[in-house]
Amino acid sequence: MHHRHLQPGTLWPAILQRTSHALRSGALCPIETVQATIEDGGVRFLVRQVSSLARKDKARRTSRAGRNPFLPYDPELFVADISGTHAALLNKFNVIEHHLLIVTRSFEAQESLLTVPDFEALLASMAEFPSLGFYNGGAAAGASQGHKHLQIVPLPLAEGGPALPIGPLLEPARSAGAIGTVPGLAFAHAFAPLDLFAAPPEEAACTAYERYRALLDAVGVGTVEIEGGLRQSAPYNLLILSAGLLLVPRSRECVEGISVNALGFAGSLFVRNAAQMRTIENLGPMRLLQRAAGHGGTAAWLPLA
Repeated sequence: MHHRHLQPGTLWPAILQRTSHALRSGALCPIETVQATIEDGGVRFLVRQVSSLARKDKARRTSRAGRNPFLPYDPELFVADISGTHAALLNKFNVIEHHLLIVTRSFEAQESLLTVPDFEALLASMAEFPSLGFYNGGAAAGASQGHKHLQIVPLPLAEGGPALPIGPLLEPARSAGAIGTVPGLAFAHAFAPLDLFAAPPEEAACTAYERYRALLDAVGVGTVEIEGGLRQSAPYNLLILSAGLLLVPRSRECVEGISVNALGFAGSLFVRNAAQMRTIENLGPMRLLQRAAGHGGTAAWLPLA
């Protein structure tokens, strides 16, 4: 079975076309939010709060939790074939408009390590429009599905302010070249400066994969061989940015009941109600992220027995 590869210039029009179609058919169920910004530690954090009207949809959503929504995927949400191994789908319950999922065609576990084909599909897609790529490595990192899926959201994340809230902190770290940490990011992490779009996707994917493996080592997330494939020994989030790769080890999914995924470490948080919004205001977004992240450093993990 031959799958077409993504033709440059076609992805964004396909996203727009599919979005309007899926909104009309009801296949796409956006979560309405109201947005606030909180300045903390040099970052203008975006906090989206579910609008009170959106809460009644919740009951409808949870009923289908047991099944894998990507095998088979809903054709209404299908956007494009990206490669022989990956397809692009709309995120059914999106908070951010035009949120895209890059899913493996055959089942792979979300805890399995990312591969060169994963990076190739992601980078080919990201090259099509200004965007932020991310991966939630495991349930404790905010992954809601066990089937491997990478994610992309368009930039800017909000009107006004930097396109990416943590962007201004990354600028000085870009020139470093080597893997290190970003002064100002108060949570455990490692950053690999990299111009991801300077090379063709195939070549960039190999470099990204090598840096990703080095970042896992740097934060002390080990790899475990299970059923002939490599898996992570601990949860983590990965952000794929035009400036490079940022990897964050995780200790817990929720802090004070607030679920944090990779977008949180980019400076975009999501809360269910006003009480959670107050929690973030009182705790401070950076401290919230500090508590959600792991400890980093090789002492922070033990190999699985």
